[in-house]
Amino acid sequence: MNLRQLQCFLAVAEERHFTRAADRLHIEQSPLSRIIRDLEHDLGVTLFERGAGIGTCLTPAGKALAESAPRIFRLVDQARSNTLAAAAGSRATLRIALSDGILPKRLAALLACCREEEPDIHLQLCEVPLGEQLKGLQHNLFDVGFACVPGEPHGICSETLWQTELMVALPPRHPLLVHKHVPVAELKACPLVLFHPDLQSGLHQQVMSLLTGTESAITVAAHASSQEMLISLVAAGYAVGLSCAAQLKAHATEDIVLRPLAGEPVRLSTHLLYAAYEPDTPLSRFIHRARRIAAAPR
Repeated sequence: MNLRQLQCFLAVAEERHFTRAADRLHIEQSPLSRIIRDLEHDLGVTLFERGAGIGTCLTPAGKALAESAPRIFRLVDQARSNTLAAAAGSRATLRIALSDGILPKRLAALLACCREEEPDIHLQLCEVPLGEQLKGLQHNLFDVGFACVPGEPHGICSETLWQTELMVALPPRHPLLVHKHVPVAELKACPLVLFHPDLQSGLHQQVMSLLTGTESAITVAAHASSQEMLISLVAAGYAVGLSCAAQLKAHATEDIVLRPLAGEPVRLSTHLLYAAYEPDTPLSRFIHRARRIAAAPR
C-alpha cells in the first residue's frame, strides 16, 4: 500500500463514483480502476461494492480504511512541515489542534507571545473536528489542543483556560427583543440554529446541556458549521442563535441583536488538552504560556 493508492482510494470513497474520481485526479478511469484493484489485492480485501443497483459503495473494510487514511496523510504533512522547519532553522515543531472555534483574540495573543519568547519554535496549527483532535492527541498526531469539552473521559489531560458568557443572537424586530434578558423557556419555543453536532461538537454539547434541562422540546431549524454561518442564518430571520458572547461580539453586525439569558449567566468553557509533557520542553513552555495568557486581565 502506497500513498498514491491511498490518494486514489480516498477520491473514489469521497466521490462514490469512479468517473468523477478519475476527473478529480486528472487521470483516466481505467488506470484508476487498476490502482484500486492492486490496492485490494495488496490488502487482501474488497474495498468497494460495485453494481448497477447500488453504485459504488464502501464495504466495511473500505469504511475502516477511509477513516484511517486521512490520519496517514496528516502524518506525511507533519513530516514535511517538520523537515522544512528544521531546514529553516527551527529547533522543534509544536502540533496544535483547534476545535469548536477558539476565541480569535485569545489565540492571537498566545501566538504573538510564542513568537516573541521562542521565535525558533515552529507552530503548526490545524483546525479539526473534536473527535479527530482527541484521536490525534491519543495517537501522538498532535501535541496540544483547544476545545470546548474536557478531555478526561478520553484519557487526555484537560484544564479550563477561559470562559465566556452564552448569549442569544436575534434578528431585528424579533418578539423576544421585548426581554432585556431572554427566558430559556421562551427561547426554546422558537426555531433555533445550533452548532453542528459533529463539526462543532464541543460547543454543541455545552449549548444542548442548557436546552435539554427542561421537559419542553426544541425545534432545530439548522445546524451551523461556523460562527459566520450561525450569524448569517440569524440575520436572515431563519432562526434564533446561541453562542458565546466574545465570538458574537467579534462578528456582530447591525443585522443581529444580542441579548443575555435570564437567570444566572451560563458560561462556555475552552479547555487546553494534551496527553502528557515533560518539564522544560517546548510543549511545557507553551502550556505555561497559555495559562499565563488566560490569567491576564482582559
